[in-house]
Order: sequence, then C-alpha cells, then structure tokens
Amino acid sequence: MEGKLELYRIFRTVAEQESISAAARGLYLSQSAVSQSVQQLERQLGTKLFLRGRKGVALTEEGRLLYDYVRDAMSLLESGESKLRQARELEIGQLIIGASDTLTRWWLLPYLQRFHRNHPGVRLTLRNGTSSQVLELLREGKVDVAFASRPERGEQFRVEVCFDTHMIFAAAPDYPCDFDRSYTPAEVAEMPLILLDRKAGSRLFLEDAFSRMGLRLKPEFELATHELVLAVAKSGLGVACVTKEFSGHALKAGDVRPLRVGWEIPARQVAMCTPERGRLSAAAEHFMEDIRRGRPTEKWAGRLATGEESGIIKAI
Repeated sequence: MEGKLELYRIFRTVAEQESISAAARGLYLSQSAVSQSVQQLERQLGTKLFLRGRKGVALTEEGRLLYDYVRDAMSLLESGESKLRQARELEIGQLIIGASDTLTRWWLLPYLQRFHRNHPGVRLTLRNGTSSQVLELLREGKVDVAFASRPERGEQFRVEVCFDTHMIFAAAPDYPCDFDRSYTPAEVAEMPLILLDRKAGSRLFLEDAFSRMGLRLKPEFELATHELVLAVAKSGLGVACVTKEFSGHALKAGDVRPLRVGWEIPARQVAMCTPERGRLSAAAEHFMEDIRRGRPTEKWAGRLATGEESGIIKAI
C-alpha cells in the first residue's frame, strides 16, 4: 500500500502541474521516474489516466474521476499528519488527570498551572474523586493519569510512587485535652472524632489500622473534604484525623495542634498511575516527566508539612 500511495502522490502532482517535467521538479525526481510511475499506476488500474501532448499532459475522463478522490484522500492524510505532528509537539491534544481535591490543591495544582501555561493548545481536564474512584476511571480509560494512594499489588497499572503521607490527630489549641501527654489508641478511639466519610480511602485505611488493634472507631462527624475536617476541628468540636502533609498551613498558623501518641499509623504513598498496557499520549508523557523532575525531596516535603505553599511552587 505504501508503494501505491506514492504512485497516487505522483499522479496528483502531475495532474495539477499538467506536466511531467514540472511535476518531476516539484517532487525532486527525474522525469523518467515520474513517467514510469504514471505508467505503472495505469497498468495497475487497467486504464489510461493522461493524454500526452506537445505542451504537457491532460487528464482523461477516467483520470478526472480518479483525481477527485485522490485529491481528497491525500488532503485528508496530510491533515492527519499535521494534526499528529501538532499533538506530538503539544500544540493540540487533550490530557485528562484524575486526583482527589485535597491532593490537587496542596500538591498537584502548580504542575497543572505550569502545563497549561506552557501548552495552552492542549485541553487540560481534571476529574476529582477518591483514590478508588480515580483508579476506576483509569481502569475504564476515562483518565490518562491518576494520582492516588498506591494501589494494591496485582492491579493492572504502572505505578510510580511520588511521596509518603502520614495521618495525625489534631485539635483546636483550646480543646480540653492535654497536648503534653501521650494518648493510647484506645483513648483516641473514645474521643469525639472528626473524620472523612467512608468513601475516602484514608478513612478505610484508618479504620483498618485501628481494627488491627482490636478497636472500632465511632466518629461524631463524617465529612466530605479534608478542608472541612480541619475547619470543624479548628472550631473546637472534636479531634480530627488529618494528613500531616496537607495540614501544614493549619498547624503552622496554630489553628490546630497535634496530639501526642505513643504509636503511629503506617505511612501511605501517593502514586502516579497509568495503564499497564498501551501507549500514552505525548501530553501525558510530558506531564509525567514534569512530575518526575519535581518529585519531592526531604526539603520539599518539609515545606509542605509546615504549610509553606509558595515553597511547593518554587520546588518544582
């Protein structure tokens, strides 16, 4: 087919130039090569395509019929090649990212801003959801890249760990508890807890950690977002379980204080996930490389934990 496509390209050029010699110059081929190509196409199609005269060539009736189709087909192919080049060079295209609202706000947003600024022709779409929800979107092919808590082994994803997160318990500075003493898991479980609702992966992770210690959590508040959990804790209504790395602003401002505990919940890992099979778009590859270059260092993680949001942007 590739050889025949070249014959059609030569045929179109000869038809438009109405001259073998002019077509040869435009195609950077010899006149004999162009003439032989036209004759080869005529033999393959079993019909005469050109009438040859002293001043050049003219299409036959059959040639005019074929030319209309060849012109449209070649234009379509050239348009496709142009679009492919533009997508490869990130002049056009689409990139769909899946991530939680908290992860987007406190970590991902500067990357999204920079990508949009550098590649305004690429349509950037963000789909928010819990870790399990964005991974399901990835499974269904509805997002190109998902940022989520590291999936269980056996999942059909390519996984790159970005950084660790840690859960802490915190309350308003005037909350009636002793911030200087160390609380046991059983004591924490009996406190008026402020937690994310059970749709959140971190909530299930927390419940599993307490279940392994033989304890059951009965929260007073079950809320939809991490920011709302912090806000209710700040109001003094209870003790919140929050992600330290995404609570630095509240901790630094003194809106909440961490409780001391003599144990810790295992760290969770935020991962960049893509389908195990299939080629990613140029836009997705470029965005992922940007994430890799900006992967948190200890200094970056420290800034995030203490709420220095400007440090996040500078670090990438």
